[in-house]
Amino acid sequence: MARTGGGGRALSEEELQQLVAASDSGARNPAGVVGLFLAAVALCWSLFQVVLASPMANVLLPSDIINNSRQIHLSFAMFLAFCAYPALKSSPRRSIPVQDWILAGAGAFVALYGVFFYDKIVRSGGLADDTDKWVALAGLVLLFEAARRALGPAMAAIATIFLLYVFFGSGSWVPDVIQWKGASLQKAMSHMWITAEGVFGIALGVSTRFVFLFVLFGALLDKAGAGNYFIKMAFGALGHLRGGPAKAAVVGSAATGLISGSSIANVVTTGTFTIPLMKRVGFTPERAGAVEVASSVNGQIMPPVMGAAAFLMVEYVGISYVEVITHAFLPAMISYIALVYIVHLEAVKRNMPALGDRVVSLGRTVGGMFAFFAGFAALCYLVQYPVGWVVALVPEGAGWVLAGLVFVAYVGLLALAATVPDLEPDDPDSEDLRLPVVSEIYKSGLYFLLPIVVLVYFLMIEQKSPGLSAFWATMLLFAILVTQRPLKALFRGGRETGPAAIAGFRDLIGGLIAGARNMIGIALATATAGVIVGTVTLTGIGQVMADLVEFVSGGNLILMLVFVAILSLILGMGLPTTANYIVVSSLMAGVVVQLGAQSGLIVPLIAVHLFVFYFGIMADVTPPVGLASFAAAAVSGGDAIRTGFTAFFYSLRTVALPFVFIFNTDLLLIDVTWTQGILVFIVATVAILIFTAGTMGWFITRNRLYESVALIVIAFALFRPDFFVNRLQPPFADLPPAQLEQVLDEAAPGDEIRLRVRGPDFNTFAPRETSLVVTVGDAAGGAARLAATGLMPEERDGRAVLDEPMFGTPYAEALRAFDFYGGEPVEIAALRVPQAQPPKELIYLPTLLLLGLVAWAQLGRARREEVSA
Repeated sequence: MARTGGGGRALSEEELQQLVAASDSGARNPAGVVGLFLAAVALCWSLFQVVLASPMANVLLPSDIINNSRQIHLSFAMFLAFCAYPALKSSPRRSIPVQDWILAGAGAFVALYGVFFYDKIVRSGGLADDTDKWVALAGLVLLFEAARRALGPAMAAIATIFLLYVFFGSGSWVPDVIQWKGASLQKAMSHMWITAEGVFGIALGVSTRFVFLFVLFGALLDKAGAGNYFIKMAFGALGHLRGGPAKAAVVGSAATGLISGSSIANVVTTGTFTIPLMKRVGFTPERAGAVEVASSVNGQIMPPVMGAAAFLMVEYVGISYVEVITHAFLPAMISYIALVYIVHLEAVKRNMPALGDRVVSLGRTVGGMFAFFAGFAALCYLVQYPVGWVVALVPEGAGWVLAGLVFVAYVGLLALAATVPDLEPDDPDSEDLRLPVVSEIYKSGLYFLLPIVVLVYFLMIEQKSPGLSAFWATMLLFAILVTQRPLKALFRGGRETGPAAIAGFRDLIGGLIAGARNMIGIALATATAGVIVGTVTLTGIGQVMADLVEFVSGGNLILMLVFVAILSLILGMGLPTTANYIVVSSLMAGVVVQLGAQSGLIVPLIAVHLFVFYFGIMADVTPPVGLASFAAAAVSGGDAIRTGFTAFFYSLRTVALPFVFIFNTDLLLIDVTWTQGILVFIVATVAILIFTAGTMGWFITRNRLYESVALIVIAFALFRPDFFVNRLQPPFADLPPAQLEQVLDEAAPGDEIRLRVRGPDFNTFAPRETSLVVTVGDAAGGAARLAATGLMPEERDGRAVLDEPMFGTPYAEALRAFDFYGGEPVEIAALRVPQAQPPKELIYLPTLLLLGLVAWAQLGRARREEVSA
């Protein structure tokens, strides 16, 4: 099925699958014995990872294998990379050249070197000898070549530059500001390959323990048919509305974001159906492609299954995965709501027709969707109660009883699905296109929700590790893939159960192979990014970057954030999202927190990491190298660059939200109650819709320029009411620093007092400042509370001079960059205590009044335009 349109030829289905394969799983697909061998290797990788994630791993696998699981993980990835990804465009696709077999074997060997010579490396304390250093160097060269093939040249080139800096950073030609003493080959290779500081560091560990299982979960769910079910349900619910195909694309892509961690695969999976239908109702090829890009890329920020970078946040920020997805939930949700509104405004502006002749009220549609999502959330939450009853009744065999109950629920839902025909993919180019009816098709795939319920239950309610949660959900998918075909055949009359069982087993094997091949690029990205992280830890370039960025931004936090955003976008032109996140967060996350503290703003670390993550995924959209935009253009036949610019325009909310939640952490649900959280959700939703209306140039009717400006100001006031309240009444009162003990004595336990500390830098001796948040403890009296902080102020000539805090005290780490032993003292420059402010919600009153004026003006103009028409 080939399609044409827009500015060029749309690719056929086969060509689109080749595009996804070239990006995600490897463009080479040999047949015969060689193809079976590669499939067997991929299958072994998946099975190894499943066993590794299981609760029985310590019984089933030797301890040496578990301890060296990162090396085994990388060896599979490097072997498959050289076999699945051709070296050049001219390289054969249907066979594997001899040199690639040699490189694949060598890559697997050097990755496993730490396994083969584990005892020797342990005895040497992780220091490389002459043999180790040359093997490690060969390993890095092979890793960079594998990364070049799988991820493109940018990843390998950036890692090479960082590695060259390790060796040649002491050269006279290197600018003084980034010079360092340099490292020998032996020291560098020990750090990068032999220890867990470089290639085999945290990032590859997260890929091994968590990411693989989630990618496999998505591949198996897709193989079971969930992707087609989600798309059909979205079209059944929204396809009849004005601009319905675009709205269905947004919701369908949010759902398939559970399945695919790749924005390119998401674009092609949903776009082959949604983009032609969007074009049919009046979207240009570029706009249709841009809607699909904007919705598919945002799939990586949508909990509960986010992109691989979310699992890295667990390690880098030091919080649980539950906390990560809790903080990420609200921005992701309102971002998708805004995207639905964007496509609605596009349809209204261009007076697009609805698809089909079915009439369903908008209120009923919205109410039905809300009821579905609310019901699903309630099911995930309430299931803990029957689970608790079972555990109380049969504490010893609760696991088996619960597994049996889940299987009974699955069989019941499958019996329900067998009463309706299986869903087949529609041809979007068909002249006689009939929209699915939700009431007719919902039964066919309800059982697909079971693995998601299991995953969410273990993650959110039981709060198990992400790896173990994904393991149990994957085990359920194993059962579904093997049994859904034969059981349906049995429920439908018992015919052909044997062939159906064989087909189900093939589906399982196919899903395991697809999951492994989809992981090649992610494993190589995390391993190669480890070289960059290793360079930062070995050379101290992170602190140099902090000083450099502070100088360039002039200490202005907004300029600093713009700098980080631009850096993410530039790196993202050539790096996958995960690698981009690792690089930018390693270099810049601590800098933003530090600069915020110097500016008097306490920025939570998770906010900075989410900021970097958001701009990392934006790189898939942004021209000239937005890969998702090129994939959408290949489907639509439109111009790739125009598609990219349009998608970036549609994604302005994704650009604005990170800047908002850095300054208003309520959006991340940090330290908010349930009541406050609900209010924040409502206000943030209204704000993002108003922002969308302002940037799209249409509210009730076409905006005048001043109305667009007013709408954007209104949105800002709703997002940041504290900005205006703080100007009316500052949140803190300044007191003399010498009164610190008295203030602590009078404060209530739990109150937060802010100190501004000033003094010479330990390295440069230049003046520096930082802010500390002191939480008042429960001790009795100001002196005891002050002692508990570890701060030791002494009044000298009216100044509160600090001695160096003792090691292990609460603020020793925060103040270690100061020189306490120079001629100029370190002192408390300001003491700030909270003071009463008017409720920030008061700002909503004049803001909503202004919104009402804009709406009143537009309503009058819309009526006049209607009469004149």
